Amino acid sequence: MNTKDMFSFSTFDPSKMQESFRDFAEKGAAQSKEAYAKMKTATEEATKTVEATVQTAQAGTVEIGLKAIDALRTNTEHSLAHLEALLGVKSVAELFELQTSFIRKQAEVTIEQAKSIQETAKKVAESVSKPGKEAAEKVASSFKVA
Repeated sequence: MNTKDMFSFSTFDPSKMQESFRDFAEKGAAQSKEAYAKMKTATEEATKTVEATVQTAQAGTVEIGLKAIDALRTNTEHSLAHLEALLGVKSVAELFELQTSFIRKQAEVTIEQAKSIQETAKKVAESVSKPGKEAAEKVASSFKVA
């Protein structure tokens, strides 16, 4: 082997180097644009998901609040009716009977109100988490495809 051939630059073509560099730069730019577009789309979808979640949470909070107000209204009406009934008591036995009946009825009503509010809270929690769950599933499926 000749040392002259070993260090020869005769096979080096600068125009090919420029073409290779240009191809590399163009591919890098294209990949950057594609990555930016994907990031922009993901950000827009995340924003929509957050907005939907906030709107659902607000509506759910209003619904739970209205249930609580209704429960307070019902309890107040029952208490006032009970007080009116107590004003007409003629004996201690009648007082105990009214009081026992009121406490039993109030306990039943309170249990029903708690169940109703609990069901509403569960429904609200499910609807609040739904957009986030769907977005997570979409992201997970996009990773599976890729």
